[in-house]
Amino acid sequence: MQKILSALQIANLDQIHLKRKGFSNHAFMELVAQRFVDWFQSQGYASTERILVCAGAGNNGGDGLAIARILFSLGFTIEVAVCFSDEAKLSPDCSKNFSLLPSQIKSYPLGASSFPKDGILIDAYLGLGCTGPLREEAKERIQIMNSFVGTIISLDLPSGLPADSILSGEAVQADLTVTLGFPKLSLLLPEHAEYMGELVVLDIGFAKEELEGFSATTFFLEEADLFPLHRRFHRFAHKGDFGKILLVAGSKGKMGAAILASKAAFRTGTGLVTCLIPEEERSALAAAVPEAMCVFGDHQEFSAYDAIGIGPGLGMDQGELLKNMLSATQKPVVLDADALNCLAKNPSMWALIPKGSILTPHLKEFDRLFGHSENQLERMEKAKACCLKYTLNIVLKGANSLCSLADGRQVFNSTGSKYMATAGMGDALTGMLTSFLGQGYSPENAVLCGVFHHGLAGELAGAKYLRGTMAHDLIEAIPETYRRIGLD
Repeated sequence: MQKILSALQIANLDQIHLKRKGFSNHAFMELVAQRFVDWFQSQGYASTERILVCAGAGNNGGDGLAIARILFSLGFTIEVAVCFSDEAKLSPDCSKNFSLLPSQIKSYPLGASSFPKDGILIDAYLGLGCTGPLREEAKERIQIMNSFVGTIISLDLPSGLPADSILSGEAVQADLTVTLGFPKLSLLLPEHAEYMGELVVLDIGFAKEELEGFSATTFFLEEADLFPLHRRFHRFAHKGDFGKILLVAGSKGKMGAAILASKAAFRTGTGLVTCLIPEEERSALAAAVPEAMCVFGDHQEFSAYDAIGIGPGLGMDQGELLKNMLSATQKPVVLDADALNCLAKNPSMWALIPKGSILTPHLKEFDRLFGHSENQLERMEKAKACCLKYTLNIVLKGANSLCSLADGRQVFNSTGSKYMATAGMGDALTGMLTSFLGQGYSPENAVLCGVFHHGLAGELAGAKYLRGTMAHDLIEAIPETYRRIGLD
């Protein structure tokens, strides 16, 4: 997993990388610019597009000027809007790249009167160098950039957005943010969704050994991390080897939750799925998922299952059932939806939750459990403290779902799609997480595999159905996610 470093750590990492590679600052800037241009061309942008590069006086501006020069050499129509005054002191490499701009590239100070209104704008104004309140001229420049009606692509960070904290002023509202090396913490916070747009992480050559000297407690989960986390099964394996799980889900009028969770568990690989449901609803489950078994009544042999997931569609009046289940098993369980709401109403049950268990709140459920939070950074602190206190794992659901692990690490997921914002997606995740626990995965690996495969399945389904994506589309895409990471 990639470490998520602070702005100060990144500055130090840059110097370590330059020393190890024997690069000059300018040579590294050329590499970064070329990597960006390679990505840009891979997106299919036509050379007939009018491209405006807004360049600041620092190294982010230097990167932008190098990008402008390379794109111009490839036949793109380029203009440069300089976001600094004539008397401004440019960084040495920004100054060098400014002097290397071909004379054919039109260059002018950024101003509303000369500003084009469409095409593609590459925001290379402030980047990581943005700290503290913006000066008035910076605010004005950002406002001008935000008047652009074409596509805005921010380089590393939308100008004005701090790397490590919550925005308190103005920032460029990008359609795409192409961040260098690894995502900055601020790019993973929901408060900044309207500023960063889609996130692209651009590999610029940092080696694993270069990162070893930097401490981090937050990480970014990527596809390359998944293969080693998975269990493999031999050809003599039988359905019992793939886990026997119980899903406590569904109620009158909400049987879809139990159906989606059980289907997701089967598609994730579970051998045997049993659902504890109201007896009068058994025909609904039998018709939709004939592979699933049903049990009825509050008095069950909960310890007989390899893993239990409880909560989807359960109803807010099932606190006693939750208490009985938690008291009857020592194995990690998955708590979602109404199980979390029952826990919020009965905080004495925290002590009953088995160590290693997985809680999957969305933002409102999280606030019910832990009280109102001003922002995601505060939620991160509360989740970490809870996980350390009770030896639990919490998945705070959303874009780049945050996985707070029992050992104190916090991992942001890299997969997912805006088209997953529809009913039933959380039910599917509960089924998947319970499935991985039942298959014998450690709670940590169950969390990481569950959120990654869930998000990737959402991407696959979203690419096909766009705004019409439904939870069952995601579930049907789960098997393909194994193939994507090299597993059968």
